[in-house]
Amino acid sequence: MRWCIAVAAFVAAFLLRYVLDGSLPPGFPFLTFFPAVILTTFFAGLWPGIAVGLVSGISAWYFFIAPQYTFSLGNTTVMALVFYVFIAATDIALVNLMHVALRDLGRERRRSADLAEQRKLMFQELQHRVSNNLATVAGLLTLQRRSVRDDAARKALEQAVARINLVGKMQRMLHDPNAQAVDFGQFLDEMTQNMAQAAGVEHAAVIVVDTVRVQITSAQAIPLGLIATELLANAFEHAFGAGNTGRLEVRLHHDSHNATLEIVDTGRGLPPGFTLAQANSLGLNIARQFASQLAGTLTLDDRPGGGAIARLVFPLGDQAVSARPH
Repeated sequence: MRWCIAVAAFVAAFLLRYVLDGSLPPGFPFLTFFPAVILTTFFAGLWPGIAVGLVSGISAWYFFIAPQYTFSLGNTTVMALVFYVFIAATDIALVNLMHVALRDLGRERRRSADLAEQRKLMFQELQHRVSNNLATVAGLLTLQRRSVRDDAARKALEQAVARINLVGKMQRMLHDPNAQAVDFGQFLDEMTQNMAQAAGVEHAAVIVVDTVRVQITSAQAIPLGLIATELLANAFEHAFGAGNTGRLEVRLHHDSHNATLEIVDTGRGLPPGFTLAQANSLGLNIARQFASQLAGTLTLDDRPGGGAIARLVFPLGDQAVSARPH
């Protein structure tokens, strides 16, 4: 195919030059052959380009340089041939250098693609091992809980297992190294329903989830997931425990700089004199510390009309925010 391109280019250039011979003034014997040399080198490669260059030069010398149909060498002929050789050789060299550069670029792209694939596989293997190790730890704690008689200790182990399982879930959500972000609104929607079922309050509480799409970075994902889990668990336990009924609202909205998570319940409200900074609950202390780590603000106040409202305001990361509601 490469040599067919070379033959076709030479024949087309020769015929065109032959047709134009009577219309061109003297001094343009190579006019149509230069494009043939360039195009052949570009599409067919170095050696076909050199071959077209040689055959074109000889043909122009014989057919189109006076005296025609001879290979005589006069001063004018020598100058014309030297000019042709210089221009044709320069064209071939430049096109060939471009081909070499493109081949090198292609090799680098393939090498980069291979490295990216290896990185992806290594990342996935790391995430897989981390998830497996977390599942193993959660399983060991579950086994340990079965042998514990103290209710407080059993409850602490249950909470630890729940937190580890949450971290494992977030790790799986961050499994793709090319998509290092989580839609926090979607996560809240799924997690609220799952936790309500696990706590057995899905029928006792009217649960409303009103969130928008907020893309959070991988560094924010696990702390925010743990904070939301602790706040939801606290609401389920204190607002809807012991058969109480009511309403729970999970809201997530944002402005240009910050996002705000609100968890509002219509339960019993906060104990008299309650302050978040002096709370003895391990879960709330975990939530408060992670909020500080995220440079956010966490508050827990009484709701007007009864119940409580937990509010977390945190700065948005580098990811984009979309206002499309869930």
